[in-house]
Amino acid sequence: MTATTDPSQPQPPPAAATTGGHPQRWLILGVICLAQLTVLLDNTVLSVAIPSLTTELNASTADIQWMINAYSLVQSGLLLTAGNAADRYGRKLMLTAGLVLFGIGSLCAGLAQSSGQLIAARAGMGIGGALLMTTTLAVVIQIFDEAERVKAIALWATVGSLGFAAGPLIGGVILNHYWWGAIFLINIPVAVLGVAAVVKLVPESKNPQGDRPDLLGALLSTIGMATLVYAIIVGPEHGWTSGQVLVPAAVGVVVLALFALWELRTPYPMLDMHFFRSPKFVGAIAGSLLVVFGMGGSLFLLTQHLQFVLGYEPLEAGLRMAPLALTIVGLNLTGLGPKVVVKLGTPRTVVLGMTMVAAGLTSIALLGGGTDGSYGGILLGLVLFGAGMAVSQPAMANAIMSAIPAEKAGVGAGINGTLAEFGNGLGVAVLGAVLNARFAALVSVTAASLPAALAAAGSTAERRQIADAFASGLQTSQLVGAAAVFAGGLVAAAMLARAEKMSPSGV
Repeated sequence: MTATTDPSQPQPPPAAATTGGHPQRWLILGVICLAQLTVLLDNTVLSVAIPSLTTELNASTADIQWMINAYSLVQSGLLLTAGNAADRYGRKLMLTAGLVLFGIGSLCAGLAQSSGQLIAARAGMGIGGALLMTTTLAVVIQIFDEAERVKAIALWATVGSLGFAAGPLIGGVILNHYWWGAIFLINIPVAVLGVAAVVKLVPESKNPQGDRPDLLGALLSTIGMATLVYAIIVGPEHGWTSGQVLVPAAVGVVVLALFALWELRTPYPMLDMHFFRSPKFVGAIAGSLLVVFGMGGSLFLLTQHLQFVLGYEPLEAGLRMAPLALTIVGLNLTGLGPKVVVKLGTPRTVVLGMTMVAAGLTSIALLGGGTDGSYGGILLGLVLFGAGMAVSQPAMANAIMSAIPAEKAGVGAGINGTLAEFGNGLGVAVLGAVLNARFAALVSVTAASLPAALAAAGSTAERRQIADAFASGLQTSQLVGAAAVFAGGLVAAAMLARAEKMSPSGV
């Protein structure tokens, strides 16, 4: 039974390790990375469209947050279930289904006529995104042997980071020429191309053991994650001690506890809880969670700062965010990430990478966060941020997947994706709450959004005060994110170092 697997012990090599890998593995990697990029772009592409949505759909701040977080909420709730389905029914099948659903959701989003319609369409896109997020990394594990797997994961992680970072740039380019709906409609040809390529190239793979489906586990994990993420999302709006937050948070914690108990008892668990006995596994997921926490919240706030406070157009704001993506791509395409892991080992690599991420956030806060802040400080912060991501993300993704048996690759990818989505939503909610609290302490406004507050200001001095208050809130929130990322790096590295002492096999 799978429940007896001990992930702290070395796992038997997957089938690819004895075959030299799939003969078309690099072409297949390109196909699945394209699908991965499209899904991840939609986590951040909306950030530069916020002014357009505020004006054209009369969207409030709460509407905007739901447009962004509905996507993450649905993905977070379904990723574990989607990963388990991919392992059982076939990763190629689930990858194809995910592309189809994602394309349909993108069409509905692009044609939405109200905030409610767009939020619903984004939730539908999240279903397809959940299937895609779990299958792409699982396919990488299946088609590459151990000699090339770290390099392949580094390229996969590069695309993942690029998706988060390039969203504002791509969104800015599109909005400079077209209306906001085009940022969704552009997904449709990519989805069509992806379906054709997956059907033609990607080999089918599934868990040969054919475990029975864990329907109760799927239900509990979906309800638990969805309600917990919901509580995080609505916290800034209703207050962290309100019933609207505490009730769903309590429900989420209780249901996830029931999920864990059920998974320990059922003979065919969706998620083998024994994975969490591995310090390597726990350390890697802790690091992954916190680095996405800092990145998601930071980008959400920084793109607004560039437009609302510093006055850049969407394309100008996107171009000024580009150094983050360029740094990640440049360093990982040269193979720096895998080289650093080999030279320093996983624990030291994680500390180095997450320290650079924290330093980047600090530079943005202290040198570029004010209304008179220098873009040089923002540029330095983005470069440090990108370098830290390029170094740490491949190491943590490889650590997560190497702690899980190859036949459970879909579930492993589901865990990795769940943490990414949870961390992104948590970052937006918590760092947004820090900003809002600081903003409210400095000025008293009743407008539903920052643009509305600036428009309602009665004088130039009042508009300046509002902009200064937002900038001060941004600085505070970025420093909170930096502290969380740095502390997380130390904790993750300590756990990974302990795991290496217990089982010093591999990196």
